[in-house]
Amino acid sequence: MTFAIGEIISYLVYKKIPVMGHVGFLPQYANSKFNLKGKNKLEREKILNDAISIEKAGVFAVVIECVVENLAREITNKISIPTIGIGASKYCDGQVLVIDDLIGLSGFYPKFVKKYSNVSSIIDKSVKRYCIDVRKRNFPKPKNIYK
Repeated sequence: MTFAIGEIISYLVYKKIPVMGHVGFLPQYANSKFNLKGKNKLEREKILNDAISIEKAGVFAVVIECVVENLAREITNKISIPTIGIGASKYCDGQVLVIDDLIGLSGFYPKFVKKYSNVSSIIDKSVKRYCIDVRKRNFPKPKNIYK
């Protein structure tokens, strides 16, 4: 038995399960080539229609991921629920970034990611210091051991 996504959303909402929609680049396809969505007319229409359809099905908000700026603006203007952008411009109602990207931990930095820190370098230095302490038998010290 197969169901259209709108039917699934409607059923979940009917069962009082809040659903947040997602259009544009979809995480289930993350192993495929990561690229910008909505560059051509056919793709733009599909993404816009998907956003309108899932709103009608009852989602409380929609994530718009990695789409061209003017499409994100058009979706935000055409639907009445909040839009949350991830690589979809400032024209969404809110923004989200993956924390590992934001703090410089993931090593994956598409154009829309702004690294606010480089935790990766701090982790690398900490692990190296730990390994040196273990090899030199400076860790664990008596204060790190239960007696």
